Amino acid sequence: MATKTKKARAVAQSSTVPKGELGTRTLAMPGDTNPNGDIFGGWVLSQMDIAGGIISKKLAGTKTVTVAVDAMTFYLPVLVGDVLGCYVDVVRVGRTSITVKVEAWADREFSSNRVKVTEGLFTYVAIDATRRPIQILAES
Repeated sequence: MATKTKKARAVAQSSTVPKGELGTRTLAMPGDTNPNGDIFGGWVLSQMDIAGGIISKKLAGTKTVTVAVDAMTFYLPVLVGDVLGCYVDVVRVGRTSITVKVEAWADREFSSNRVKVTEGLFTYVAIDATRRPIQILAES
């Protein structure tokens, strides 16, 4: 387990600049913690999904829904008081779907230290009023 933790920290520290544009920023609060006192991974994932959903809706020009979350990797915990920034980078725009890489970075409380804590690939599908997939009309 210690080797896996060291490897995760090394990966997180190897990146010093987020890739993509800032999608969202939010403060990690005590009510978002797990029994260990760290922020729930599900809370982090939901923040990332929101950021990806914003850019997918903007690109599609219509409502989008999340259909897949792939390659989710958690490198470091998010702590109470961290400001979590989710950076989005569009990987692919298809006929009805958009794939977005989302990186989550934590600005540590009382520090100028920013670390990559999580990254993943999110896929969204454009939908119509009946919730059926539709062709993306916006130019990518």
